[in-house]
Amino acid sequence: MRHFGIIGNPLKQSFSAKYFTEKFKREGIDAEYSLYPLADIDGCVNVMAHLSGMNVTIPYKIAILPYLSELDEIAEAIGAVNVVRCVLQTDGRVYTKGYNTDCIGFMNSIRPLLQEHHKSALVLGTGGAAKAVRFGLEKMGIKVTNVTRKEVSEENKGKWINYRDLTKDIVQNHKVIVNCTPLGMWPETEAYAQIPYEEIDSEHLLYDCIYNPEKTIFLRRGEEQGATIANGLGMLYGQAEAAWEIWNNK
Repeated sequence: MRHFGIIGNPLKQSFSAKYFTEKFKREGIDAEYSLYPLADIDGCVNVMAHLSGMNVTIPYKIAILPYLSELDEIAEAIGAVNVVRCVLQTDGRVYTKGYNTDCIGFMNSIRPLLQEHHKSALVLGTGGAAKAVRFGLEKMGIKVTNVTRKEVSEENKGKWINYRDLTKDIVQNHKVIVNCTPLGMWPETEAYAQIPYEEIDSEHLLYDCIYNPEKTIFLRRGEEQGATIANGLGMLYGQAEAAWEIWNNK
């Protein structure tokens, strides 16, 4: 039997666990998938020693990088990992290679929704998911500005902006807005990003990487303004299928 799992904190809900458990049962695959809620990233070493493959979620997509043997080209460019392939070597050591399939899932799910006027995007957040989304949007020719709660350094000016600095012109000139923060995720469903929703119009596309609930307040408020909306379920299915191909070396 092969063993797979996911690390993160918390893991109150796990799309990956449900998805892969059902996949194994449906396709007659001799494997199991387990949850590994870690209080500290150091615990990933022991987890990887017993697995064939692993998913990585909040808050460890960036923190895990120093613990891996190698990164693939895309993960290295993004600076975040959500999939790890683990291979037991003849000397007893475990070789681990990190990948980023979030960008694949995101690009494939948002691409059908993009229109000619979607040339610039606001990406809410600066963590691992935001890094993958930024990479995907830029690959599709869309200019990206990250929105953060942190003070913006001189180095990041022009690429990042603080929430308090979002003006009418900025919102109206960025017709794609992607939420990469956990704001609004179950069970804290009443939380949402503080942006000028009144400046959103029918040309906007609002995409939320959250999938539970199906329609967050962020999406609902965009819909009320006439925007096209989409949640992160398509992204999750896409990244999971890509992860399975990596684990099977396809």
